[in-house]
Amino acid sequence: MFTDLKIIELASVLAGPSVGQFFAELGAEVIKIENPKTKGDVTRSWKVKGEDSSDRSAYFTSTNWGKKSLTLDISQIEGLKVLHRLAVEADIVIASYKPGDAKKLKVDYETLSGRNSKLIYGEITGYGADIKRVGYDAIIQAESGFMYMNGQADGPPTKMPVALVDVLAGHHLKEAILLALIHRMKTGEGRHVSVSLMDAAISSLVNQAANYLITGVDPRRKGSIHPNIAPYGEIFETRDEKQLILAVGNNKQFNKLCKVLGLYQLIEDKLFTTSPSRVKNRTLLGDQLKSEISQVESDALMKELNANQIPAGIITSVADALEHQDIASIKLQSNDLLGLRGFAASGLEISSHILPPPGLGEHNNAILTQELGFNTNEIKGLSERGII
Repeated sequence: MFTDLKIIELASVLAGPSVGQFFAELGAEVIKIENPKTKGDVTRSWKVKGEDSSDRSAYFTSTNWGKKSLTLDISQIEGLKVLHRLAVEADIVIASYKPGDAKKLKVDYETLSGRNSKLIYGEITGYGADIKRVGYDAIIQAESGFMYMNGQADGPPTKMPVALVDVLAGHHLKEAILLALIHRMKTGEGRHVSVSLMDAAISSLVNQAANYLITGVDPRRKGSIHPNIAPYGEIFETRDEKQLILAVGNNKQFNKLCKVLGLYQLIEDKLFTTSPSRVKNRTLLGDQLKSEISQVESDALMKELNANQIPAGIITSVADALEHQDIASIKLQSNDLLGLRGFAASGLEISSHILPPPGLGEHNNAILTQELGFNTNEIKGLSERGII
């Protein structure tokens, strides 16, 4: 799909690197530039208890499959010259510096596009180009309303366990870069595109933001239940003590649910005949559903619910979810290293082989010799001077 594209990644942590992995999965050459002084991407050291001493932490591997690692100190003129030579031949640069830092380091769009007018420069910031605050997912979750809404009604604001704002911002930047590629195909011109974590978070509030903008009612913590639909998000316990969640979105599904549970009287009950009435009376409805669901084994109930196309599922651990046969197509493996693709669509040409997440500086020699023509002595000199 993108086998002719060369991408320089000047990004770390999750949002920017997720974009780099997206292009790598689709065949692009992605060169990840890492600072030898700081031992590369900071996530190389973000390890959970029990991880080994490798420089490829589990966190790092989550967004760095398919890439080549080149250690390069671009604060030194020799290192900067190497990067500029790479950028001349690059199609895309992915960056995630604090506002102003890229310009200080001379790796900003203006500098690089002056050498390569077709360059597409995709940038992740925390709050936009003019706000010099460090952008971290947890803080954006707090400041964008997500934490305020997330959690039980009687509990504290809760951060989501995945850095979801980073993930969302990465998707927004992918879209922006793809649009820039289309623009370049038509005009031959490069472009600077940028996404802030805050903008990505706010735009992803979707129906919760609309609820407030239209009604003036500020969304509050409700646990997993849906503010507009019922029973949607309610959790029930089955006879064999499995937790089941319902996501009934319309009257047809609700009527089928009542029939499966033998609650025929609810179908004509005016307290539950419409979605607004079910939302208004969701506690009463939940009590009746709870009583019936608690008497049925989970496997038997799920079989009936699925047969009647009633949205429901058993709450499952991450370990069990990753063993599900339906996700086999997005699993990655290299020897004993396992991972997941960041791109889950089907119907496109996706490489069946992808490089494992790179060790720090693993591809120094290959990139410098094959792409830039450095000889062994020159590479040795760069290493001795701390450039690579």
